[in-house]
Amino acid sequence: MPIKTPAAIYVEPGRPMVIDEIDLPDPGPTQVRIRQFATGVCHSQLHELNRPEPKLPMVLGHESTGVVTAVGRDVSHVKEGDHVMVTWVPRNPTRETPQPTPAQVTYKGQLVTFGAPAWTGTFTWSRDTVADQQMVVPLDREVATDVTSIIGCAVMTGAGAALHAAQVRPGDSVAIIGVGGVGLSIVQACANLSADPIIVIDLDSEKLEFAKRFGATIGINSREVDAVARVRELMGGEPTSGVDYAFDAIGVGETMIQVLEIARGREAGEREGGAAVLVGVPHGDMPTLPMRNLFSGKVYRGAPGGCCIPDRDFPLLVRWFQQGKMPLDQMVTRRYTLEQINEACDALASGQIAGRAIVEF
Repeated sequence: MPIKTPAAIYVEPGRPMVIDEIDLPDPGPTQVRIRQFATGVCHSQLHELNRPEPKLPMVLGHESTGVVTAVGRDVSHVKEGDHVMVTWVPRNPTRETPQPTPAQVTYKGQLVTFGAPAWTGTFTWSRDTVADQQMVVPLDREVATDVTSIIGCAVMTGAGAALHAAQVRPGDSVAIIGVGGVGLSIVQACANLSADPIIVIDLDSEKLEFAKRFGATIGINSREVDAVARVRELMGGEPTSGVDYAFDAIGVGETMIQVLEIARGREAGEREGGAAVLVGVPHGDMPTLPMRNLFSGKVYRGAPGGCCIPDRDFPLLVRWFQQGKMPLDQMVTRRYTLEQINEACDALASGQIAGRAIVEF
């Protein structure tokens, strides 16, 4: 039967979200209803809150853990009582995979929209959620259900960028701009893949030091020095010097250019030079890329969702966590209740959160 559940609802542009009840329907044939344990607080939700002319009311969030409380008749990979992870990337996409079916959620009689992206139907800033089966991945019951809530976006996106978009190999040199939850996941994955050196760039010296817990070897505070010049100096000092793979975990105009400039140029006999990998969601004014960098043999590629396939990659990321190779218990540095969601967003926006914050239900 349909239920009511508390949620953080964005109802008025520029105003804090309100905590109130939304109405959840019974799961449709391909949907799963979940009572959530925890959910992450992501920068992309800040972009949604600041989007001009948002379609309201809206419920945000796109990574979580929970327990299945009801399933549609066509759902076969999970059942009531199973622990699961919720994400915004289809778990096993093919060309034949049907479009996800978002739930018809309402608030005071109005249809609720989602922001994760909206076509996936994922929303997690609520005690209960209804998600298409494609957005739900099984989680073994013995695995912790709090810190693993960030696998569905931050960890998947960061680690996947190293594993799949860049395909980092032992001895590759890497640089990561931005060491929040996504950036730290890139750092740790690169360390697991035996990259060296692992250079991190940020505006906050404390965050740079924090990143060393996850495998970073060199920190550059871009408030204090020219990050591009410093990376080139570290990697040989020539105009074409740089790293094999440069990751932008921020996605603003300045960093989108920097990440290309710190990738190394092509060397004689090579097919291509270093690669700049855009991992953070692009936002703000889009830059004009300096084409001389591309002409020097560099490659620029995107990494949506880390190019991950959740059914394939989530078990590896959980295994890394269990083996201490992805220390999520250290990456999660702030915990909030649903009623504190606006406080959590303010702290994230002002740079107060090292790593990742979660909301626990």
